[in-house]
Amino acid sequence: MNYSQYILLIPLLPLAGFLVLGLFGKSYFNKSAGIIGTLFLLVAAILSLYTAYNYFFIDGKVNGVYQSIIPFKYTWLSFSENISIDMGFVLDPISVMMLVVVTFVSLMVHIFSLWYMKGEERFSTYYAFLGLFTFSMLGLVISTNIFQIYMFWELVGVSSYLLIGFYYDKPSAVAASKKAFIVTRFADLAFLIGILILGFQAETLDFGTLIQRLTDIQSSQFIGITTASFFGVSLLTWALTLVFIGGAGKSAMLPLHIWLPDAMEGPTPVSALIHAATMVVAGVYLVARLFPVFHINQASLHIVTFVGVASALFAAIIACTQTDIKRVLAYSTMSQIGYMMFSLGISGIGGENGLGYTASLFHLFTHAFFKSLLFLAAGAVIHLVHSNELKDMGGLKRYMPVTHIVFLVACLAISGIFPFAGFFSKEEILLASYESNKIVYAIALFTSGLTAFYMFRLYFSIFWNKQKDLHSHHGEGNMSMKIPLWILAVCTCTAGFISFGKYVSADGKELASHFHILFSIVPVTVSLLGILLAMLLYKKENGKPQAISNSLGGLYKTAYHKFYIDEVYLFITKKIIFNLVGRPAAWIDKNIIDGIMNGIAGVTASISSAIKGIQSGKVQSYALYFFAGIIAMAIVFVYLWK
Repeated sequence: MNYSQYILLIPLLPLAGFLVLGLFGKSYFNKSAGIIGTLFLLVAAILSLYTAYNYFFIDGKVNGVYQSIIPFKYTWLSFSENISIDMGFVLDPISVMMLVVVTFVSLMVHIFSLWYMKGEERFSTYYAFLGLFTFSMLGLVISTNIFQIYMFWELVGVSSYLLIGFYYDKPSAVAASKKAFIVTRFADLAFLIGILILGFQAETLDFGTLIQRLTDIQSSQFIGITTASFFGVSLLTWALTLVFIGGAGKSAMLPLHIWLPDAMEGPTPVSALIHAATMVVAGVYLVARLFPVFHINQASLHIVTFVGVASALFAAIIACTQTDIKRVLAYSTMSQIGYMMFSLGISGIGGENGLGYTASLFHLFTHAFFKSLLFLAAGAVIHLVHSNELKDMGGLKRYMPVTHIVFLVACLAISGIFPFAGFFSKEEILLASYESNKIVYAIALFTSGLTAFYMFRLYFSIFWNKQKDLHSHHGEGNMSMKIPLWILAVCTCTAGFISFGKYVSADGKELASHFHILFSIVPVTVSLLGILLAMLLYKKENGKPQAISNSLGGLYKTAYHKFYIDEVYLFITKKIIFNLVGRPAAWIDKNIIDGIMNGIAGVTASISSAIKGIQSGKVQSYALYFFAGIIAMAIVFVYLWK
């Protein structure tokens, strides 16, 4: 298959949408911007599906192993014979899978936004930003070069900054966009340092070559990076940890998660695109892309496991206390990304040992459908009641029958209930953790129960609970809002039946799907108990939830305030960095640096004032100075020079 004939169109079509709508949208296409942007994405999504079909079913597999195909590669900057920054397009199981996920979810968001964002003054700008983000994310997942992925990584950050701060006249949105940008910049600095270490030691920036050299224990590059150390830790461990910090920042892992809940200030469809299915899984994709190198360095993989499982539990606890519908979903996203991370952390390579790797990416795949469905359904609810707070909701099932059904489907999926997609992927993660690390399994199992509880707390609080009378409302929106909900609901019901291990595995070989009824009894029972508890507390309005929160006292308050991590960051920033670093630096800058410069300027001015009379413009004075000089020189050479 000659992929080069069309493959570049997949990322370039969203870029074309960005350029057309960004340059001419407001003047010429403001009303039709949504249609134009959606058509670009529709073609890109069709091409992605066509690529996936050709790769997985026709020519991607050779001798039972899926190959890496590079249909396009261009050397952009060459630093030496071995090191260069290439711009390329790689096709392998995870990049092809991500092409489908990114374009499909982005297409659903484009369609949903046609009605949801209708009437916005910056309608064309919104679709231009969506196109830029989609282009950036596609560029990230197809990168053949670790520095290429970094460039698109940063472009994704810029795109998310623009979309989160779309309502630029809203102070909270501006603050949220800046917070997301700044927090991820610190993480990205670590990522860049890790890239430089890996590139320097492996003598290449190309993913394939880098992985080959750093996983061959006989290679000089592997020996060099593992024998060199810093503070007693090998350089390879440092490099991979720094790279993971970059991924943890983008995927909102503990403790770099603080930007994610605030990012809900952007338009709700943006949350579905960025914070459910694409941007936040970039960290998972990065670890998966470099997984062979992580696997050979178990110390860095243990860090991935610990951060992942801690993030999953931490976010689930906070989600149980939040009252903003989008913030609950944000912490839910953080928790599910944590599942994907620790699943990678406990995985091996080859056959059954690679179950964690496959399960992680399977959950990434299914999560894209049910979490984007949850966010879009939440957008429909917010569109109806004009509020994010649960106290303003209740009894909406009679006003929103479509949204009610699809939201229930998504809640069942994320809770891991058969036969919805989340059940299959989450069961594989739990099975992999059970076989690898019983402590991780126990935490993951408890977290799955919390997930079921807080999701059905959300469901019952929105659609049941108290009866709300809406005397005037515009319903659930038109078909452009309902169609994406139905499509995503169908995907949520069916995606779990895909034999994902046949297509994506740690070693490129087919891995049989794992479904054990006996093993699933305990996880499903735990989830059902969480659902039952939520139903008892929230299906009908009562005082039990308030009584329980009051009885928990400081524990509930701490969880409600997100364990005060934001306050800790503010304390470190304002009290320590600003007071102990910023103010002394400002004093030195003002009194010493500026003082020296001002002193030099003052001396120069004084000397200038003293000698400026020499250049008076009077010819007589110049003649006098001239003859005085001649006389002085004559005296020196005639009488004093001997």
